[in-house]
Amino acid sequence: MKVVKSLLLGTAATLIAVGGAQAADLPVKAKAVEYVKICSLYGAGFYYMPGTDTCIKLGGYVRADAILGGAGDYGFNNSTAAVNGGSNNRLTNYYYSRARMDLNVDTRTATEYGVVRTYADMVFTYDTSNVTGSSPSAISPSAPSLGLFHAFIQFAGFTMGRTVSIFDAPWQSYPAGGPDSIPGGSNHVNGINQFAYTADFGQGITGSIALEEETTASNGQSNLWNASGFASPVAAATALITGGSYGSSDWGGTRSPDITGAVRVDQAWGLAQLSVAAHNLHAAYYGTTEPTGHPSDKWGWAVQGSLSIKNIPTGAGDVINLQAVYTDGASRYNFQSLFPQTFLMFSGSSTAYQSVGLAGVADGVFGAGGSIDTVKTWGLRGGFTHNWTPNWASAVYGGYAQLKYGSTGKGLICANLAAIAVAGSTCNPDFNFGVVGVNTVWTPVKNLAFTADLSWSRLDQKHSGAVTAPAISTAAKPAAVYELKDQNSVTMMLRAQRNF
Repeated sequence: MKVVKSLLLGTAATLIAVGGAQAADLPVKAKAVEYVKICSLYGAGFYYMPGTDTCIKLGGYVRADAILGGAGDYGFNNSTAAVNGGSNNRLTNYYYSRARMDLNVDTRTATEYGVVRTYADMVFTYDTSNVTGSSPSAISPSAPSLGLFHAFIQFAGFTMGRTVSIFDAPWQSYPAGGPDSIPGGSNHVNGINQFAYTADFGQGITGSIALEEETTASNGQSNLWNASGFASPVAAATALITGGSYGSSDWGGTRSPDITGAVRVDQAWGLAQLSVAAHNLHAAYYGTTEPTGHPSDKWGWAVQGSLSIKNIPTGAGDVINLQAVYTDGASRYNFQSLFPQTFLMFSGSSTAYQSVGLAGVADGVFGAGGSIDTVKTWGLRGGFTHNWTPNWASAVYGGYAQLKYGSTGKGLICANLAAIAVAGSTCNPDFNFGVVGVNTVWTPVKNLAFTADLSWSRLDQKHSGAVTAPAISTAAKPAAVYELKDQNSVTMMLRAQRNF
């Protein structure tokens, strides 16, 4: 019995040991994995952020541009790439390039008060360097730059932050593609700080009102010329011929944002929009100190109509975009945010050393002891896009605008220009500017496009005769007589873009 008892106890101990070992080998139950879920509430590409009820979508593009000629027509006018674009000499870049990455982040959260949305759009850009002078020449080094085009919050009809203006047409200044310098309407594609409200009346009808800050970087305001802001008429004339300036741009500090409004109708046939804006002209001082005094504020204004026609007989997806604008003391709504506000272009001449075309955009002009004389403009812009096949599309586009100074403003400007004008010349700072172009886009696969865009720009300036100009060292131009003459520019853009 003793032996049997020992065998039983040993067997039990063995079974317990084996059972314990097997229990130790069993896997511990893993914590449930929380996979990213598709959010179908707001369209394709949205996902729920893990652990939240917020949906997020990432997007953007990578772009490579090559520009042949153009003098800054494709947005390089505010960078180092086209400082000497209009010089038309050995300092001018005959081509330049740009590499850009755009990244946007869109979030949406459903709440008891409606959807809360945030949106941000950031761009990283690398441009061609530029020669800025001669003897010896100076190379502006290339450097990457960061831009913030959009950063806003939307809630209950309100938009707070940075985005396009409610005054703008949906296509900005690109009715069918084209360069950044197309006049004939507003353009805030790089964003503008604002506080806006949009009411939806149903059946595609909306109304919007906003306070917008035109003084923000990359948009800015147009010029407010102080024609008496120079030390002498000779200094004023020198500034004119070396930088296209008709005075010192003499804005004071901010007093009132622009007040804008728009009514828009979206239907299957297209859209129609009427936009208005009020723009405060607040100058600094006649001189350099407070006791010199200042002109009283004035309000400028702008009105714009936009029309898009879809489902036209020429083919599926074809579209016509049109707009027209008139401004008085608010020129930036016509010669838009990417249009150079002062520029000069040189070319050949049969009667002088060379010819030059001058243009200066402004909201108003004033002189010592005087009031602000506002500048009036009007413009047209349009484009037609035709789809040959799902992979090929072509477009034609154009824009034309006219700027006119008031009689007081002209008198002040021409008094300064007289210091360098050749006998028999006439002064008139008014000008017209036009752009026409064509392009073709090939989309071999979805979200990959190759574009070729050819455009012609013309500056129709109203000065005549000639000026005796001082040397312009940054453009290697000598002191000489220059004929005042209209100018032309031809630009080819080649672009590869991958959207994601």
